Amino acid sequence: MIIDQNFKNWIEGLSNNYKKAQIKAAIHVNSELIKFYYELGEEISKTSYKATYGSKFFEILSCELKKKVPNAKGFAPQNLRYAEKFYTMYKEIFPQLVGELLMVPWGHHRIIIDKCKTLEECIFYINHTIVNNLSRSDLESRILAKVYGRSQNALNNFDKSLSTNEEIKNLTMKDPYNFDFLTIREDYDEKELKDELTQNIELFLLELGNGFAYVGKEVRLFLGRTEMFCDLLFYNIPNHCYVVIEIKTSTFKPEHMGQLIGYTATIDATLKGKNDNPTVGLIICKDKDDILAKHVVNTLNIPLGISKYQLSNLIPEKFKSSLPTIEELENIEENK
Repeated sequence: MIIDQNFKNWIEGLSNNYKKAQIKAAIHVNSELIKFYYELGEEISKTSYKATYGSKFFEILSCELKKKVPNAKGFAPQNLRYAEKFYTMYKEIFPQLVGELLMVPWGHHRIIIDKCKTLEECIFYINHTIVNNLSRSDLESRILAKVYGRSQNALNNFDKSLSTNEEIKNLTMKDPYNFDFLTIREDYDEKELKDELTQNIELFLLELGNGFAYVGKEVRLFLGRTEMFCDLLFYNIPNHCYVVIEIKTSTFKPEHMGQLIGYTATIDATLKGKNDNPTVGLIICKDKDDILAKHVVNTLNIPLGISKYQLSNLIPEKFKSSLPTIEELENIEENK
């Protein structure tokens, strides 16, 4: 195919832009690369050469750019298509979002462009990547786990209960929480569920999200003459706050909030440090009436949330008794 001279001149300009970006990249590697791909995507989106060369456009563009910059790795046809999609996705809000976009590596952007359906979802995972310092594989896992959709469903009163100088608003809650990493009998009770969660604490921490540290189960709290025991206590390091979780295997009831309010108040009075943010309370229950839960949460002035959980790996009671216990498995391993 005969290449148009004006097209070659255009290619020359694009390659020069890349070389300039390479020089700046010695100081700001990722940000300059992202800027370059955005500008490249804009050029591709607006050029009339797409109509001239039709379905072969990206292959021809790739070939010509590689001739001009032989050692470049970002000029594969597929990557050029990503550059155009990147520009198209963010062009309306690029000035407002540019700081965040430049903080996320290009490989992450490609995953987000591939997996996300809306601009709002893309922005969520951009910020989620930055806040949680996600690797590419972690980002893919979070998208597959539908963190965005579940976080959109999460019910809390942070906007109402927190002042502007408190940072807990970055704490991502989910609805529902996925407990499918557990295997438990069909007629489990609250104690069994809490036991299973703490026995699988690493997986539970992953499901809770970034920066959670496990403090304990049935943690003893004491205030005045009153002794109480909260179900599960965590500390969220990025947000500098305790998070107390109540597990309920029933449908949410307003009276559940009474316990939680007592725990959060006691933790704030006895455990919270001067540099800590207010304690967050979270009820994770089997089911809830969303309208009732929303009204209950919004009447309170302490940071609280209510979420459901999902749990599908249930073992019928008749099979449960035939399975070896953890102690029996440990004994078998020790006697090998």
